[in-house]
Amino acid sequence: VEEDAVLEWLPQETLIFDGANCVLNSDVYLEKTAKLAFWDIVCFGRPASQLPFSSGCCVQAIKHIKSGSFDWRFASLILAAGLPGVILGAWWVLEIPEQVAQILLGVLTVSLGLYSIFKPKLGQEHLPQHRNAQGYLLGGIVLFFIGLLNGSLTSGTGLFVTLWLIRWFGLDYKAALAYTMILVGFFWNGTGAITLSLVQSPHWQWLPALIGGSLLGGYLGAHLAIAKGNQFIKRIFVSVTIIVGVSLLLKAV
Repeated sequence: VEEDAVLEWLPQETLIFDGANCVLNSDVYLEKTAKLAFWDIVCFGRPASQLPFSSGCCVQAIKHIKSGSFDWRFASLILAAGLPGVILGAWWVLEIPEQVAQILLGVLTVSLGLYSIFKPKLGQEHLPQHRNAQGYLLGGIVLFFIGLLNGSLTSGTGLFVTLWLIRWFGLDYKAALAYTMILVGFFWNGTGAITLSLVQSPHWQWLPALIGGSLLGGYLGAHLAIAKGNQFIKRIFVSVTIIVGVSLLLKAV
């Protein structure tokens, strides 16, 4: 849908006959100032004709993408709050015993997964909140400390950022993951890597594999996020969080 245009997509209901096996996909791409009025009503069977829907399968996916939905001012807050913590954490990491770091990060990561399990509605809807001076200040302080963990304990801290963006700022899982993959995956981790390379020599031969794996994983994750929706992303988030946390604890003992 072009700039300043309005699309009204209000079709009659779709009837799914008994025994049907179907997939319904709707993709809508909006420019920044475009508007959309949309519904898609699905009726299973024809009860008025005494023909109910007793068996079959119908999978429906609605994808709505709006140009310019990535808020770079909000992204600037995440960078400004987190990057100083990343730099300080990267200098601090050499002073932390490896076993202590693994236990600490493992406990925190498992706690994130359990918290998400007991909050079933968390991250399912995009409901912006705390978008005032006080909210940004408190949110930024927590992001600074997460950045400190990112620079010092490294692995898994992107999970903390994702959950904090959801819990404090009201993002859904798809939006929070988009910010995390771009800002944490590239800027935070890149800054931490540069800082560490100044204090100790890295294994440069690992770099191509790390970059390639990161890009491939990011692309596949973004594709699944768009195709499957927030509920699917949350299941993956919880599973990965608990697996990573338990793995860190097992390595530490």
